[in-house]
Amino acid sequence: MLKNNLKLVPFALLVSVLNFILFHFPFYTYVFNNVDYKSFNGIILIFSLVILMLVANAFAFFLLFSLSRRIGKFLLILFFIINTVAVYFINTYGVIIDESMIGNILNTNYEESSSFFSLKLVLYVILLAIIPGFFIIKVKITKLPLKKSLLVLSIALLFMTAMAFANASNWLWIDKNSKQLGGLAMPWSYTVNTSLFYIHKNQKNKKEIRLPDAVIKNQEKAVVVLVIGESARKQNFSLYGYKRNTNPLLSKTENLFHFNATSCATYTTAGVKCILEHADTGKLYEILPNYLYRNGAEVIWRTTNWGEPPVHIKDYLKKDELMAQCEGERCGYDEILLTGLKEQILASNKAKILVVLHTSTSHGPTYSKKYPEDFETFSPVCNSVELGNCTKEELINAYDNTIVYTDYILHSVIESLKQLEGYKSTMIFVSDHGESLGEKNLYMHGLPMSIAPKEQYEIPFIVWTSDNSKQLKPNRTLTQNHVFHSVLNFLDVHSPVYNEDMNIFK
Repeated sequence: MLKNNLKLVPFALLVSVLNFILFHFPFYTYVFNNVDYKSFNGIILIFSLVILMLVANAFAFFLLFSLSRRIGKFLLILFFIINTVAVYFINTYGVIIDESMIGNILNTNYEESSSFFSLKLVLYVILLAIIPGFFIIKVKITKLPLKKSLLVLSIALLFMTAMAFANASNWLWIDKNSKQLGGLAMPWSYTVNTSLFYIHKNQKNKKEIRLPDAVIKNQEKAVVVLVIGESARKQNFSLYGYKRNTNPLLSKTENLFHFNATSCATYTTAGVKCILEHADTGKLYEILPNYLYRNGAEVIWRTTNWGEPPVHIKDYLKKDELMAQCEGERCGYDEILLTGLKEQILASNKAKILVVLHTSTSHGPTYSKKYPEDFETFSPVCNSVELGNCTKEELINAYDNTIVYTDYILHSVIESLKQLEGYKSTMIFVSDHGESLGEKNLYMHGLPMSIAPKEQYEIPFIVWTSDNSKQLKPNRTLTQNHVFHSVLNFLDVHSPVYNEDMNIFK
């Protein structure tokens, strides 16, 4: 039995060992998979990482409890809870808690986050957080005098420094794998990366950088409907050669073109930003809807999703606002974005119109809830949020049904545009990123681009044009940044930032 009273040094070591045992299996699985653990150097590296992990966490816990035992207990229990949730997602979906994943998490709304809830997650929290938390609350910790505390901290720092220099020959390997190692080390993965996320966000977004003024060249009526897809990967569209007919309507549509394309990132916030900006600069420049609205075009934004940069326009409608205008059982799905859209376009007194429809159709893990029952073309489907518990067939079936539903939505947009007399019109569909469906034991999206599989960044780029409008260039591989310049070209908007090489139209 553990003593009711513990001195601070053994307590810090004990919780460090507990933290190591409970939360670092993914970390060392990665290390063993990427190191020759049978070689002498591999053994030394693994041993050093174990010792450094234990000492570094013990050092942090010791310092925390030296400052305040009450705050220390609160933060330590909080760490264990967050560690548990992080490890659950790492084990279940193969994610890495790096800076981009932190951004993904912080931009997730309640509807999406609640879809991940499962009994397995509850069991994780009970076993790995609540039970250890009870011990942390109960134990009485005896603090050390200030001099002894400083001595312990100094020895620990000296030891860690010596260990780091003893592994100088492995620095290159550690640097090469730093993103993965840092994203799997608890609690450093989310504490450090959350800080970095906000630091970089504040640096980028201090003020939206205005683009030079644009001029609308003529008053010829033109409308662009930009549909931003969610988690739609190219390889599951039959337009791109997929063996299943997931595009039964688009495949029969005239004036429809599809291009190979890649996303800038593997998560929504960065992907949507890239679709809407003139170049991937890393800064927050004025995005397409804001730019066109400021320069006299009509801009309509409708969304069932989230994660876009700040949108400064008049007609910005979210799902709950669209629900008030919608009737019927299908209002809970993405076709709600089309409610009254044609009428709103016709009611505009502006010649140039941009409509942005930000969908959520293919976002996991609850793919089977993203489409109406009559779109369940492929069955049986995966109904579990723990995607690894489903068979590959069930998972692919559920995801493919979301693509069939996307096909229907895009076809409906095109049919509406065909009814707009006097307008030249186009629909552009591009996804924010792709999706992993169990390949290499990875699920969903969000891995750093440096290690992300192609399933997470190869995306569809589909374009339809009306009979009286522009033709397309023989484009090959496109990027999300092609959208900005192509929309300016189609709407005949002259701008100093326009890049003809990034325009898809002749």
